[in-house]
Amino acid sequence: MNKEQQERYQRQTVFPHIGEAGQEKLLSSKAAVFGIGALGSVIAEKLARAGVGYLRLVDRDYVELTNLQRQAMYTEKDAADGLPKAVAAALHIAEINAGVTTDPVVTDINAGNIESLIADMDIVLDGSDNFELRALICEACHKHSVPWVYGGALGASGATMNILPGDGPCFRCITPEIPAPGSYPTCATAGVIGMITAVIASIQATEAVKILIGSEDVSHRYLSVDLWNNAFDSVTILKDEDCPVCGKGEYALLEAGVPEDTVTPLCTPGSFQVSAAAPIGIDLDAFAQRLSAIGLVMHNPYLLRFDAGPVSFNLFKDGRAVIRGAKDEAHARTIYSEYIGL
Repeated sequence: MNKEQQERYQRQTVFPHIGEAGQEKLLSSKAAVFGIGALGSVIAEKLARAGVGYLRLVDRDYVELTNLQRQAMYTEKDAADGLPKAVAAALHIAEINAGVTTDPVVTDINAGNIESLIADMDIVLDGSDNFELRALICEACHKHSVPWVYGGALGASGATMNILPGDGPCFRCITPEIPAPGSYPTCATAGVIGMITAVIASIQATEAVKILIGSEDVSHRYLSVDLWNNAFDSVTILKDEDCPVCGKGEYALLEAGVPEDTVTPLCTPGSFQVSAAAPIGIDLDAFAQRLSAIGLVMHNPYLLRFDAGPVSFNLFKDGRAVIRGAKDEAHARTIYSEYIGL
């Protein structure tokens, strides 16, 4: 370390579990953060302040006013400017720690690009918001022997677990079946408080530091947190020998390639049709119940109409949706993901 680095990280290097040797490892480490939202923005900032030398920041979304309640680093100006989250995060990290190299990637992570995004990384951190992407991360990281840290939060509760290739269970061991879109609540439909995302993300960042420096204190347990009731609980998850990923080495999502879902601009400005690759079969009655708490809902056996001010869409039973008020195709995908869950 040079003199400036010694001064910057002095409080961290005197911490006996890290020390100067650990700090040197962090400075030469490369981490990818997938999703720079409520979890990922906190993770990215904490790793930058800790001195992780290279951060790949991957996100498809833009900063919006609704993000500011829980997504650290972003400002009202970022929202007004409509900056991509990856770009805004990189700009703020440059102001926090100019010694950290950032690689902002504005893209939708899929089977066609995920392997190139993780192949040269020492670790991946999950800041995503859907189960299918996490299952894809699981396959890619297992295939390339890259450790990753799962994290999720909803309401006032959250959970995290380290996924270490060749050492213990993987994400598919705890989620054998990927839930269908629309079958589970999302932050947009159930809400989330910024305090739980900060807690889960801070734990994820801490575990990443442990993994990167080769600490013997890396957690091997699944941790769940309920902040509203001040409850912390951890359990040991056993590896499923029949798990398709860590048990059998099968990579179905990777081998399936890029999904053939489409986003098509419509005649009305700001309107896009989002079509899934295959019919999904959404329970519109159950979906309407969840959405009714946050907006106006009308539905029949074939179609659900939802209006919550700037966000509105028509959702068909096969999973096809017409999104209104989107800035572009990427924003239409984001609205679909946040409210419908694909």
